[in-house]
Amino acid sequence: MTTESSRRTWTLVLASLGGFMATLDTLVVATALPVLRVDLGASLADLEWTVNAYNLALACLIPTAAALGDRFGRRRMYVAGLAVFTAASVAAALAPGAGELVAARAVQGAGAALVLPLSLTLISDAFPAAKRGAAIGLWGGVSGVAVAAGPVVGGVILEGLAWQWIFWINVPIGVVLIPLSLLKLRESRGPRPQLDLPGLVLAGAGLFLLTWGPVRAPERGWDSGEVVVALAGGVVLMAAFVVRERRAPYPMVPLGYFRNRVFGAVNVVAFLQFLSLFGALFLFVQLMQTALGYSPLEAGVRILPWTATPVLVAPIAGALADRYGNRPFLVGGMALQAVGLGWVAAVADVGVGYGEL
Repeated sequence: MTTESSRRTWTLVLASLGGFMATLDTLVVATALPVLRVDLGASLADLEWTVNAYNLALACLIPTAAALGDRFGRRRMYVAGLAVFTAASVAAALAPGAGELVAARAVQGAGAALVLPLSLTLISDAFPAAKRGAAIGLWGGVSGVAVAAGPVVGGVILEGLAWQWIFWINVPIGVVLIPLSLLKLRESRGPRPQLDLPGLVLAGAGLFLLTWGPVRAPERGWDSGEVVVALAGGVVLMAAFVVRERRAPYPMVPLGYFRNRVFGAVNVVAFLQFLSLFGALFLFVQLMQTALGYSPLEAGVRILPWTATPVLVAPIAGALADRYGNRPFLVGGMALQAVGLGWVAAVADVGVGYGEL
């Protein structure tokens, strides 16, 4: 194997493993939620924040990762993301209470916000155009497996070990990836745009308030001052974010992209898909364990048809979309998801059988 070929192989392996670790943690905690409720005395809001803190930090910070990589070095920031993610995993495993766990999950999300996009950028930089598609496809396949395997891995760990091990499992992976990445990955940089710090603050604060409102509503009521102020403040801040991005010399989110109807439609569909998916999965796992009496592993295995199906269907749908266009599959996919979630909502009850779900 030539030196260049070896470097590409190392890049693909190291970037894919980092992406796998960060993607796995989006859902690995799902099957642990009922256990966390008992062991930590966590409330429903605490459980929601255990999931949301990770995803919120990831969503808010991921747009800045490319700029940080271009400015300070992609390998350097990728390794920094691995280090932050690994350290936060230790903090999560050692968390004595729900509040500390939520804080650690937020830091984990910040690390993942560096790892995920920069792992893809490192692969794109390492491979020539003729081989880049295949390499990115492998990276995407590994990430898809992580999404599908998350609840099952969480269930397997909880079946024989304490819940802390869903976070400890990241530590040896990170400890191995960090020195190998420094040794085997080539440093690269891009144009050095300025960081859109005002945009980052506005988006982060707005998304936080828009998440805070619905999380607090079941306890306080949708018409309570706290919830109304949070939602109104979130809308105002997100509107200010849009104004800022229109005027910023280096916007965090270039709004001009949304003039392309296909780009805008795909992003709206993706937003609605993941909004419904994660919301339903949060409740589905607790229904299966708390109401139906399944163990974490049994629940994880029974969720697998839901999480694994996209891994199998996506390549087929992608090939067919090239032939027939994107619209039928976007519309059809959302329609199927709506029917499926509607079915679950209609039949979900304490006495429901798994076959009906």
